[in-house]
Amino acid sequence: MELDKLKDKKILILGMGREGIDTFIFLRKKFPEKVLGLADIKELDELPKKIKEKIASDKKLKLHFGKDNLKALKNYDIAVKAPGIPPRIIEPFLDSKIKITSLTEIFFANCKGTIIGITGTKGKSTTASLIYAILKQAKKKVHLIGNIGKPALSFLSQTGINDIFVYELSSHQLMDFKKSPHIAVLLNIFPEHLDYYKNFEEYVRAKENITRWQTVSDYLIYDSENKITKEIAKKSKAKKVPISLCSVRDFKSRLVGRHNLKNVAVAREVGKILDVSTKDIAEAIKKFEPLPHRLELVGKHKGIKFYNDSLSTIPEATIEAIDALGKDVETIILGGHDRGIDFKELARHILKSEIKTLILFPVTGERIWQCVLEQKRKNRSKKLLKHFFVKDMKSAAQLCYQYTLKGKICLLSCASPSFGIFKDYKQRGDFFKKYVNMLK
Repeated sequence: MELDKLKDKKILILGMGREGIDTFIFLRKKFPEKVLGLADIKELDELPKKIKEKIASDKKLKLHFGKDNLKALKNYDIAVKAPGIPPRIIEPFLDSKIKITSLTEIFFANCKGTIIGITGTKGKSTTASLIYAILKQAKKKVHLIGNIGKPALSFLSQTGINDIFVYELSSHQLMDFKKSPHIAVLLNIFPEHLDYYKNFEEYVRAKENITRWQTVSDYLIYDSENKITKEIAKKSKAKKVPISLCSVRDFKSRLVGRHNLKNVAVAREVGKILDVSTKDIAEAIKKFEPLPHRLELVGKHKGIKFYNDSLSTIPEATIEAIDALGKDVETIILGGHDRGIDFKELARHILKSEIKTLILFPVTGERIWQCVLEQKRKNRSKKLLKHFFVKDMKSAAQLCYQYTLKGKICLLSCASPSFGIFKDYKQRGDFFKKYVNMLK
């Protein structure tokens, strides 16, 4: 939505997480005299101290906090919704006059530069960071924004047509979106966030928005070996750049795994589209450091290598991690929040691997173990596996040391979201690193 259209409208910022706070700061700077509404299911006292102080000092705010916050929608023309709020939650409170928009939609509508949008179930942050590193190496005027980078709206008033924005986009940000980036990257699609969407098809439709509004002058880079992204690409009007393992060149890289080879190939293609030299592309890839919580080597202690892959929150990502590290993976930590995802393929993969010990968190740890037993019976496998149910990371780390032989690998790659025991995947990974190092 163009900023001019916001000038005379009653605006509610719905959801005071990271994006809501960024939206509030931007709109207040843009419209210093406008009355703005702020709403969140949390109470005001639950917000971070810094933002509470900012709200308290602003005399032109209407506050709607707590469980009845959505009732305020009827009093506004426009609601800038945070991506974490499912549309189905707010539907009962909407009428025909209110328009729902988002920080991302405002940015796309007002950005003068070139946008490279990256989405996919897994690999977004690594790929976005790689693209940024390549364009930075080529001395382009590039900005990393979105979930991994800086707040997007802060750039609108100070950038022009020569600026390039590498924007990591989640399915939540893309849902109900009506504009696509000039260069769209569609990495992969697997079942995920099934507790947010009505069904898997709705999740896929959200991802498809990254290319739905592209024209023949735009580009779509996609995984041609992923069935769903391949089908989406068939419908796209953009110039198509398919990526497969066959398209991977022999660049030196610190990244491991087949999925990362594809991420490198995608970043290279973006560089080529934007006229970056092969030398600059290769140099940026060579220097690129793996991001935390993504097959991150924690260290080698008592002869055991420990890897933190906490961001692997779906079975497909964990399977990739096992394959990337190979036959030395002897102990794996699995389990977490239950989104109703199927673990059969992961169970089959574990039985074919050299893994000997499973350390399992609730709630999905129990389901994963039952899947392993079921597949064991089906395939008449004689493989012996130890398994332990734990409720904290310290216990998990102690078991890793106890049951992993020297020269082998212990892998944290849970195939499930972290919520429940941990605040998020970062906290889960940080706790793993903390106790691995504490107990060495």
